[in-house]
Amino acid sequence: MMAKKEYGSHPDYMARVEPQAKARVQQVERALREAFAAAIHREEVDVIVFSDMNPQTLGAAIFRFPAVLKPLFIACNIAARAVERDIQIKNLDTYKPRLTRDQALIIATFIKPHLPPMIPLSGLSYLDRVEFIDKEIRKNKGRWEKDILTALNLLSLEEFGKRQFESEGESYELDAAVPPRGEGPVRYAVDIKRIEARRDIHKRCDEIVNKAEHLKGAFRTAKFGAVIYYPFITEHTNVQDRLRSDNIDSIVFAAEDEETITNAVNLLLAKFGIRKP
Repeated sequence: MMAKKEYGSHPDYMARVEPQAKARVQQVERALREAFAAAIHREEVDVIVFSDMNPQTLGAAIFRFPAVLKPLFIACNIAARAVERDIQIKNLDTYKPRLTRDQALIIATFIKPHLPPMIPLSGLSYLDRVEFIDKEIRKNKGRWEKDILTALNLLSLEEFGKRQFESEGESYELDAAVPPRGEGPVRYAVDIKRIEARRDIHKRCDEIVNKAEHLKGAFRTAKFGAVIYYPFITEHTNVQDRLRSDNIDSIVFAAEDEETITNAVNLLLAKFGIRKP
């Protein structure tokens, strides 16, 4: 079942950008040929010819070898969200898909018009490699926030956990709060913020200040702190100056190693007055 016509579907989005994409391909190919003319060699390579396949053949291949689904999606610029939205297959793990034969056929029919006529096998596998590495890097970065929360609970006299609160009709999420599950007023709150680019610092700092202001508006006696990952050490003082506010009780910086996380969390908890002895 396709999405309602008044809403955009993946084919709609692809059609809108197709002219620009074709122009971009021509521009890049021309630039590559000129830039690396001396390094270009013709070789025999294995090529997958999708133009020779019908959806039934493609669907059978996806069903028998589900590991091919992610690289096929990459070749089509399709994500799991598009599959859920346009063909109603929910909770699809593109890296470890579990599909029925019928679902594999539906997906094959959906992606077939967007596959290139042919593509080198090695090129397709390399595209998958790039996406896989990006996913794993993002996953590892996400662990940093969990490491901070673990350290808070290990070193604190109180239990921290994620929590929502409302202020002036808006809902806000606290990365770590005491108490964690909406059991009474928030007493301690920590915003855990990973900032990896200088250009993001103003926006992220404004987010921290805004959340602190709304927290104190909702819970006047709460204490608010921030644990920040910012790899430009010489600029930490500037960040602290930008975050200077009566609503922020503690600002600490932590890298990814256990020692800096422990030191930062201990400093924050000491300022809160709830560090374990």
